Amino acid sequence: MEKDFKHIHLIAVGGSIMHNLALALHDKGLKVTGSDDEIYEPAKGRLTAAGILPEQEGWFPEKLDAKPDAVILGMHARPDNPELKRAQELNIPIFSFPEFIYEQSKDKQRIVIGGSHGKTSITSIIMHVLKHMGRKFDYAVGAQLEGFDRMVKLTDDAPIIIIEGDEYLSDPIKRKPKFHLYYHHIGVISGISWDHINVFPNPDMYREQFRIFAEMTPKAGTLIYNQDDEQVQLAAVPRNPADIAYIGYGVHEHSIRNGKTILHTKKEGDIEIQLFGEHNLRNINAAKEVCKKIGIKAHDFYEALKTFKGAAKRLEKLGENSHSVIYRDFAHAPSKVKATTEAVKGQFPQRELVAVVELHTFSSLNKNFLPQYAGALDKADEAIVFFSPKTLEHKRMEMISEEELKAAFKNQSIIVFTDSSALQQHLTSRNWQNANLLLMSSGTYNNLDLEALKQAIL
Repeated sequence: MEKDFKHIHLIAVGGSIMHNLALALHDKGLKVTGSDDEIYEPAKGRLTAAGILPEQEGWFPEKLDAKPDAVILGMHARPDNPELKRAQELNIPIFSFPEFIYEQSKDKQRIVIGGSHGKTSITSIIMHVLKHMGRKFDYAVGAQLEGFDRMVKLTDDAPIIIIEGDEYLSDPIKRKPKFHLYYHHIGVISGISWDHINVFPNPDMYREQFRIFAEMTPKAGTLIYNQDDEQVQLAAVPRNPADIAYIGYGVHEHSIRNGKTILHTKKEGDIEIQLFGEHNLRNINAAKEVCKKIGIKAHDFYEALKTFKGAAKRLEKLGENSHSVIYRDFAHAPSKVKATTEAVKGQFPQRELVAVVELHTFSSLNKNFLPQYAGALDKADEAIVFFSPKTLEHKRMEMISEEELKAAFKNQSIIVFTDSSALQQHLTSRNWQNANLLLMSSGTYNNLDLEALKQAIL
């Protein structure tokens, strides 16, 4: 380790990745303190169990008078945060989350998975395979994965670290994309489709962040990229290819039989897997190329893949019977909504598909961004769009009409709901014989009762 930290203070410790970092540091035996103005479950319960939940919510500059060895600043904090100001006055080293992860993994091989979509899935496949193989590795990933009790792991002895590289900003002061701060040896770009309109006001500026990432690949490093994505080609295709390995990947060879996906491989024959959808068949190939680079043989990769169920909330099966399946997916950006809708329809072409998407992020509710959703729900037999007027109010954004949504999605048959009980009523009262339901959101549809919905459908 570069620096021997003994006491670390986290500003905005309640965030999903920040509280996981706090727990990881606590696991290492460091003294961990923190603050936040709001802490919700599961962070609250997990920090309490570790004995590191702040005594009260709010910001307390006097906490910094103990002079911790470092302060880690979460994205949720504002530039005028009183604890941040005190840390600056006291000249305490201040790190953003990615800067600190880099600081702790300078001596490791760093593998960074970037892309507008697919990065969580690719990262989790790699982690699943490494765990299956009994390999030692550290990680930082943006979702809770099955078989891993933390989203962050930092040890002194693991030779590699797998990082999900987000293009969003690192912290409120420096405002650099997170994935520019990890300094990868092996980088992946899984796909590029404009997102985060509040930070990158146009698609060119957004793509530029991936070009910078690609160009940060060091001498003798590797860049693995989705060769079928035109935007990725523009960002990743080499200017000076001599000293870097560029590896393009596409969709894994496969077929679908009775709603099951079968991979076709040269040496291992046919392999039935639990994932499906063209986007996931690309994610598998990206993960396979990374695993190959770190010495995992194809046989072992496929053996591990058979038991991989997928990342939480990524085409997660909520329930099924003989004629219906309910899936939940984190998809909310246009490219994800389109890929996920097409995946479920492609897997069950004989069944009706009811696809529901919730718009509740800054980008998805922005009238300038909405046209990016054109055609995203076309493969659904019944397409439903839900948003809460309260969310628009809270974000101080303009109200959206049904007509504007139909025009943006280029789909006159979409049904629009702004009230979750009306949506619940609509879904529970329809006939689900030979029909599947796909729920896409990074929110909760204003507290839709999923359990009751499941009972009614199945």
